[in-house]
Amino acid sequence: MSGRILVITGPTATGKTRLGVELCRRIGGEVVSADSMQVYRYMDVGTAKPTPDERGGIPHHMLDVASPFEPYSVSLYVREAARVCGEILARGRLPVVVGGTGLYIESLISGRDFAPRPEDGALRARIGARFDALGGQALLEELARTDPERAGKLHPNDKKRIVRALEIAAQGGSISAHDEATRSAPPRFDARIIVLNYADRAALYERIDRRVDEMMERGLLEEVRTLLSRGLTPEHTAMQAIGYKELCAAVRGDVSVREAVETIKRESRRYAKRQISWCRRYEGALRIDLEEPPDFERALALSTDFAEGLV
Repeated sequence: MSGRILVITGPTATGKTRLGVELCRRIGGEVVSADSMQVYRYMDVGTAKPTPDERGGIPHHMLDVASPFEPYSVSLYVREAARVCGEILARGRLPVVVGGTGLYIESLISGRDFAPRPEDGALRARIGARFDALGGQALLEELARTDPERAGKLHPNDKKRIVRALEIAAQGGSISAHDEATRSAPPRFDARIIVLNYADRAALYERIDRRVDEMMERGLLEEVRTLLSRGLTPEHTAMQAIGYKELCAAVRGDVSVREAVETIKRESRRYAKRQISWCRRYEGALRIDLEEPPDFERALALSTDFAEGLV
């Protein structure tokens, strides 16, 4: 275990960024972002990336670390974020991981290893061609002979996962065996977790809707147009983010901007609901349920007390 970290998570639009900055100022911390879209450069408005003013002079890490033209993965995040956390700890400061991407947070804390076998593009292409020729069921049956546990979890139409599992099997490995070894590995960090939320779900949804309106006022549509003019397409992973894919459709003329905005609000509310469900898994977390208007000073005081002794 590499050391202690503090995590501030919860659904979107709850004030995690502000709490993280103020808490870092009090306890001598540095922010490590845990947002799967804020890693991308040039995508600022739609990802609610904190501005220099919002960062308040506190160092922020894991922002703008990837090109939107390239896919970014949880394994890349963990590798870089774990290194950053180690460097912060070595300086005698506290890593404060702030964000709502639950998989990033859980994977950073755990001792999970994301590379059971290196990727082999040529081998994968050959297996993919066999999938297209023989069908998913045939390859799933083939996988069952070497990794029955993994095969039992996959649907015959899940080409990507079937092909990857067979690629690993051809290299002498097994995803199931790798996952079992990962589960038994000790945690990478000793984490204390703060979950920020709103007691009234309707109040949270109203905040999300207002935030989308504010993003549009700050130029989200222009940001999407600029990204498309740089050569990005709706097929790029970065452009699959909520807000971007809907406005791509508006730019193409498939829907009106007004319709796109309403879809962004709806999808953002659905995402918040999934985030809330994910956060239920954190046993021993400090759960702060805000009212409207939020008592931020109370949240900060509770968080400061909770973080005591970490540094």
